[in-house]
Amino acid sequence: MISYTIYKNENSNQWVTFVHGAGGSSSIWFKQIREFQKHFNVLLLDLRGHGDSNSQIKKAFKQKYTFKSIANDVLEVLDCLQIKASHFVGISLGTIVIRQLAEMHPKRVKSMIMGGAILKMNFRSQILMRLGNIFKYVLPYLVLYKFFAFVIMPNKNHKQSRLLFINEAKKLYQKEFIRWFKLTAEINPVLKWFRQQELNIPTFYVMGEEDYMFLPSVRKVVEKHYKSSKLFVIEKCGHVVNVEQSTIFNNQVIAFIQKN
Repeated sequence: MISYTIYKNENSNQWVTFVHGAGGSSSIWFKQIREFQKHFNVLLLDLRGHGDSNSQIKKAFKQKYTFKSIANDVLEVLDCLQIKASHFVGISLGTIVIRQLAEMHPKRVKSMIMGGAILKMNFRSQILMRLGNIFKYVLPYLVLYKFFAFVIMPNKNHKQSRLLFINEAKKLYQKEFIRWFKLTAEINPVLKWFRQQELNIPTFYVMGEEDYMFLPSVRKVVEKHYKSSKLFVIEKCGHVVNVEQSTIFNNQVIAFIQKN
């Protein structure tokens, strides 16, 4: 089972589960824990191959990674802790894992908060993926990851987020990076299905104004999925909204969860 950490609130029966993105770990939520614990029980996850789910279970995950298998890792933790349903907060690729879980087990997901959500790979991001596929066996993964991080988070005010993710990525293994990178082979049909199908689950997209790679597609999906979805755009902010503008992110997300 993947690694997890719990922060209990004895005055609440509500759970909020945090799902990080590729190359990160549960440590990226350090600006959320204190505020969210005031209102909810908090569950932090380290996805397979990341954080504390790295060395002790790397042998258990030799099979091909899929979004379904990663979502089932999350479900296994919920079952172990006897959490019948939770609100979910994700960042970047973690939002795809949450949406996959909601697709498979909608009753387990009370609401979805999608920070820096990925709903479509634009032309630039698809070029990045192709370059990565060409060089993933040639270049050290950290060189590729630094390049991707700079392209996705290029501005000076994105520096903290960029460095945080690069430092977390240093804990990965080359083989682990390649396994996750191979997920890109299935990402386009998965995202196309998500864009077409609206779930009856309250969904809150929190995006940075400067998240030029992913914000345009999120705007279009929210217009289409207006019954269940809401968008909040943070000014002067890039892809990793929970780090760059943590106070605004926390206030908006907590208010949304309390309404649902």
